[in-house]
Amino acid sequence: MKEEYSQNYRRWYDKDPLLSKSMRTLRESDDETQIKVALNLIKIIIEHNISENTYSAVEDIMSAVEDGTLEKGKSRWYDIDNTVRTAINMLENSPEVVQKSVAKEMAKMVVNEITKETDEDDDDENE
Repeated sequence: MKEEYSQNYRRWYDKDPLLSKSMRTLRESDDETQIKVALNLIKIIIEHNISENTYSAVEDIMSAVEDGTLEKGKSRWYDIDNTVRTAINMLENSPEVVQKSVAKEMAKMVVNEITKETDEDDDDENE
């Protein structure tokens, strides 16, 4: 999967504009939002990969979680939290068709979480 990305893209997720924008929005979100989205992403990634027959056993899922952890260390923005790192590593190691599907759902999730936070902040101010 990783070798498919050309040198024209700075990061693996920049190949897909929607995924790139979703990742940027997630990066700029607060820690709580990142974790909520990451937990949902893990579930969605597993579901998509099972439907695409990428995962046939629990070992495949564990391998997707572990891939990239050792070779890249902890220098990326999403390495700060284990849950977020796990979700993003799983996404990175998913087939492109799964990444595209998950990117759409991820965009909706991030926007929904941010909107929810804004609404809650407004409610707190009005009380």
